[in-house]
Amino acid sequence: MKTIYFAGYGFSSFKINRLYLFALLICLGLTGCATGPSANSADPLEPFNRSMYKFNDAVDQAVLKPVATAYQDVTPKLVRQGIGNFFGNLSDAWSVVNSVLQLKAEAAVSNLMRVSFNTIFGLGGILDVATELKLERHKEDFGQTLGHWGVGAGPYIVLPILGPSTLRDTVALSVDFKGDALSQFSDIPVRNALLATRVVDIRAGFLKAESVINDGALDKYSFIRDAFLQRRRNAVYDGNPPDEASPEDAEPVETPAK
Repeated sequence: MKTIYFAGYGFSSFKINRLYLFALLICLGLTGCATGPSANSADPLEPFNRSMYKFNDAVDQAVLKPVATAYQDVTPKLVRQGIGNFFGNLSDAWSVVNSVLQLKAEAAVSNLMRVSFNTIFGLGGILDVATELKLERHKEDFGQTLGHWGVGAGPYIVLPILGPSTLRDTVALSVDFKGDALSQFSDIPVRNALLATRVVDIRAGFLKAESVINDGALDKYSFIRDAFLQRRRNAVYDGNPPDEASPEDAEPVETPAK
């Protein structure tokens, strides 16, 4: 069983998944469900989620944002682009697997060709040759694979440090962790350094978006939640989600004559 190291401690991917599920059960038992006319049906754990969002935001403002800001200010744009390309190429490899699991032949071939061209001709992925060749990227993860085969998203969950998720995506985390190309690195210090670099690079990419949210959103929590759920729904349905039927659209049920 794959072991993931964090802060010097080793955790099996199965144990990590169990920890999140256990945390969810604690949330259900301690926080109850959000009720009232303004409650969001997709977010029954809203009281807990808001508390966890505040915790994550505090960690972000104290640690991640300053580091990401310094990274963006100090690192040349060309270097940052190369770093982003490298990690994007690694994620494309996992997208190949999930495209196959979803029986999406065109996406699987496109992703496989992206990985091949970028790895061979792009210096291990530092150069994004595939995009120049008009090879489309199809991002797929195991949560999307479960959704493709009919597994519902379940309630919205804000995970410690990891942030927005759903019950389905939380269950899929252990598989995504194991499928992550970085988890295959046997050198633990190198792997941890790469993981930290990827986190900082991703966070730096959200610096501009954060200013837009701060300026335009009356409730940052609701804005992030709704944007996340919509993005994940679009991802599962490849940008063409079915229309959600409203109660008014439901056909009347005829009462059988006595």
